[in-house]
Amino acid sequence: MKYFELKCIAYIKKEIPLNDSFDALSSYINYCFTKDEVLKKLHEEKDFKNYCFGNFYPIEKDKVYKKGNTYEFVIRALDEEFIYKLQKLLRENVNNSFFQVLQATKKVVKQFFVSELYTITPTITTVKDENNKSIFWTVDKDGDILKLQEQLQKNLLKKYENFYNEKLEPTQNFIQLLEIKNQKPQSIYFMKKINDNKSIRVRLFGNKFKIAPNEDEVSQKLSFVALACGLGEKQSYGGGFCLWK
Repeated sequence: MKYFELKCIAYIKKEIPLNDSFDALSSYINYCFTKDEVLKKLHEEKDFKNYCFGNFYPIEKDKVYKKGNTYEFVIRALDEEFIYKLQKLLRENVNNSFFQVLQATKKVVKQFFVSELYTITPTITTVKDENNKSIFWTVDKDGDILKLQEQLQKNLLKKYENFYNEKLEPTQNFIQLLEIKNQKPQSIYFMKKINDNKSIRVRLFGNKFKIAPNEDEVSQKLSFVALACGLGEKQSYGGGFCLWK
């Protein structure tokens, strides 16, 4: 197993508040997809995209990315062809009113042993409540840690099976220990287009986790998939981007 990563350097053209940054990055990446027929088809499919991205780094103290400054962000994927096409489009300086990508450097990462996972963007997870209605998992809304762990594993299994076209047979949940790092739900905001004249602001609720995975082969494969294409849901909006130890 391996994943492919683009480390990008972006020049900020006008100030971007932290709450708007996920939408700015997501919109930029989605616009790149429209410039390539294969990526455009992928974007339009209602299936796993098997990529993820992190937010601009470093974060300013006032949580506003400053005009005239440069920041890094990272895109990861399981598919090398996807990363190759995206790198080419980024290097062509796709026009954007918020920022311009100055550099996109490709890196190949082979599978390694993961002792700890840290989600540095909110991990979005939907579960069913007592009325069988889908809700965002939070401590206040649900609080069932076992249900959360089951949902996170189920999502990673589907991502693995979608890309590798084979099933894994776990004997246990891949999570040995899970720690919630936030005291209140973390949010991702984005603008959703209703029609040609109207858009609404959508808020996704999530959490940041520190996870100690189990050491067995299946657990380690799922941990690597989490690094490659995100933990939880809504990766196309920046959800569940992980670092490791």
